[in-house]
Amino acid sequence: MTRVFSGIKPTGNLTLGNYLGAMRRWADVDQHRADALFCIVDLHALTVDHDPARVRRLSRQAATLLLAAGIDPELCTMFVQSHVDEHARLSYLLECVATDGEMRRMIQYKEKAARERQRGGSVRLSLLTYPVLMAADILAYGTDEVPVGDDQTQHVELSRDLAVRFNQRYGLTFAVPRATRPKIAARVMNLQDPTSKMGKSDDSGPGIVYLLDEPDVLRRKVMRAVTDSASDIVYDRETRPGVANLLEILAACEGGDPKELSGAYGSYGALKKDTAEAVVELLRPVQDRHKELCADPGYVDGVLRAGAERAAGMARPRVDAAYRAIGLLPAV
Repeated sequence: MTRVFSGIKPTGNLTLGNYLGAMRRWADVDQHRADALFCIVDLHALTVDHDPARVRRLSRQAATLLLAAGIDPELCTMFVQSHVDEHARLSYLLECVATDGEMRRMIQYKEKAARERQRGGSVRLSLLTYPVLMAADILAYGTDEVPVGDDQTQHVELSRDLAVRFNQRYGLTFAVPRATRPKIAARVMNLQDPTSKMGKSDDSGPGIVYLLDEPDVLRRKVMRAVTDSASDIVYDRETRPGVANLLEILAACEGGDPKELSGAYGSYGALKKDTAEAVVELLRPVQDRHKELCADPGYVDGVLRAGAERAAGMARPRVDAAYRAIGLLPAV
C-alpha cells in the first residue's frame, strides 16, 4: 500500500489555504487510499523567535482542527513530531550527508533569513538546516508520496536527493519519495495581496481567512477582497490575480472549474457574495466539530499518544538500520 506523509507547522492559526490546499485532501482522499501519516511538525516552529506557550497552544489547536476536518485515527496515523525521537535521530545522520551549498540554495531559507536580517535579528542555524529535518520526517517512514503545495516542492526534491545519496554511499536504506499536488487551490492567496500566499504565519489580518473565524468575519473578509481595475470577470492568474483567487476559492469550495465559473458572473459583488457564502458553509461543520473536540481534550490526547506510539514503531527499524549503515556502533 502506498505510504503518504505530510505535516503542518504550528506557527500560526490554520487558514482557508491550509484547508483547501492540504487538510481536506488528507481527509477526503489520502487517508482512504494510502497508509497515511499526518504530523504536527512542532520542531520546525522553533527555527525562528517564538513563544513556547503559543507553540504548545497552536500544536494542540492544529491537532484538534485536523480531527475536525475529518482525519480519522482509525484510518491513518496522526501525531506530534517531537513525540517521536526518530525524527531528530535521523536528522543528524542526514546532515552528515547534505551539503552547506544545498541548504543555502533553499528558497525559503533565503527569503526568511533576509526578512530576519531586515528586522535586525540573528538567523538561527536551525533555519538553515530544517530542510534536512523535513527530509528526516519523510524518509523515516519509507514514504512514497508527499502531498505539498508549490512552495514545498524544493524540500521534497532535497529529500529525494538525500535518500539517493545515502543509498549509494551506505547501502539501500530509504525509499525515494515523490511530491504530489492538489489540482485546484494548491496555493490560496492573500485576499488583500493576491500575489502573496495566504500564510498562517502572516498576522496581517484582513487578507487571511482563519478556519476558526466567525461567519460574519469570514463574510467581511471575502467581501473586502482586492479585485482588479477592469470590470469584467476573467480567470487569468497572471494579469487578474485578485479575481482568479476568488474564482479558485469558489471552485475549490463547490467542486467546480474556475475558468467556467468566470462566465457566470457579471459583477465583483455577486462573485464575492457567492464566494463568501461558500466559504462559510464549507467551514461550518469543521467549526462545529472543533467545538465538540475542545470539550473533550482527553480524546485528542489519546489520539496523539496512540499516533506517536504507532509512528515510532514504524520509524525505529529504518532509523536503526540507517545508524548501522552509516557506521555507528550498535548499543549493547
